[in-house]
Amino acid sequence: MTYIRLDYLDLALGALLVVLNGGLSVALNLGLERRLAIAALRMVVQLTLVGLVLTTLFALVSPLWTGLAALVMILFAGWEILSRQDRRLKGWWAYGLGTGAMLFASVLVVLFALTTQLSPTPWYDPRYAIPLLGMVLGNTMTGISLGLQTLTTGLARERVAVEARLALGATRWRAMLPVVRLALRSAFLPIINTMAATGVVSLPGMMTGQILSGVEPVEAVKYQILILFLISGGTGLGAIGAVIGCAHRLTDHRHRLRLDRLTAPRQG
Repeated sequence: MTYIRLDYLDLALGALLVVLNGGLSVALNLGLERRLAIAALRMVVQLTLVGLVLTTLFALVSPLWTGLAALVMILFAGWEILSRQDRRLKGWWAYGLGTGAMLFASVLVVLFALTTQLSPTPWYDPRYAIPLLGMVLGNTMTGISLGLQTLTTGLARERVAVEARLALGATRWRAMLPVVRLALRSAFLPIINTMAATGVVSLPGMMTGQILSGVEPVEAVKYQILILFLISGGTGLGAIGAVIGCAHRLTDHRHRLRLDRLTAPRQG
């Protein structure tokens, strides 16, 4: 198995494309050049640090350090979910609900893959566990973010309709069902679109990387199919758990809508 090594000159040549985009932003007065430069620099620093950390983890092959790295990834992803909400639950629920749902879904799916389909030795080998968790985590995070955002904004928008159904005797779940369904559709849509377009419109990064590193295309395809199945499962479990948990929090045992448990919408 062979692959083409990249040196720093190759990366510098690739960076010229980012510089080109910055120049176009200046020429068109888009005001994006600073944000583009910061994002590119942040990406380089983050990936360099990740590369160093993964090199250490791969050498140690320790369940403790693998688990700690996974926990850090999940905690940071939970913060990203929180930052993407215009209206958040008050108190620890704001961070805990999305993070908890993502923790349960992603860890369950990754453990399922590591102990059945992949079965590395040992099963916690970070060479498999960490990249797999990263792919599942990123997509599950997006699904949960979209689901919670759609639910909270939808309940605020449809407040009168939800409260009217409650006044007519509907249970809290029946009254919120249209908004909950819309939130779950929003959460599932990205992974559905990804699966529908993969292979014809796009070649996923993992599959492309394996092919470039010398893996037979058919084998790379098998891995990519498995990854998309796992991502779909993680996204579904995480989004359903987060949306239903949020819907439960925004009502009470007396079947009342409790939007007072949400913060005011963010400005800008």
